[in-house]
Amino acid sequence: MYKNILVPIAFDIGDEAMHAVEIAESLADPDATITALHVVEEVPSYVAQYLPEGQMEANVKEIEDILAERLTGHDRIAVKVIEGHAGHSIVDYATEHKVDCIVIASHRPGLQDLFLGSTAARVVRHAPCAVHVVR
Repeated sequence: MYKNILVPIAFDIGDEAMHAVEIAESLADPDATITALHVVEEVPSYVAQYLPEGQMEANVKEIEDILAERLTGHDRIAVKVIEGHAGHSIVDYATEHKVDCIVIASHRPGLQDLFLGSTAARVVRHAPCAVHVVR
């Protein structure tokens, strides 16, 4: 059983993300911390300068609200949204917050993954803790 579990959530994964949440809950100690994390890709500065003031903060708040709604009934789970590169940010977050297990959903690998690598593959290779991949 794990005491500090991280569940990265990508909106394009769909139902697999909710399955990852259920698995995280089943792997958790009764007093465990479970965090649902979504990483928003950073907007390049040459684009950000044209956004209205406070737009990124509003976007982050909206994503937090959507995640909280999707996680209704999963009261043990805290929602966190950060900016950065998904693979690196997930590993960095896990390291900084002393996560002992990451439960991550993954799509079926395709030819593009041979060249670019998926977020889940990057997390598996670099995570400082156990990683459970959900398909």
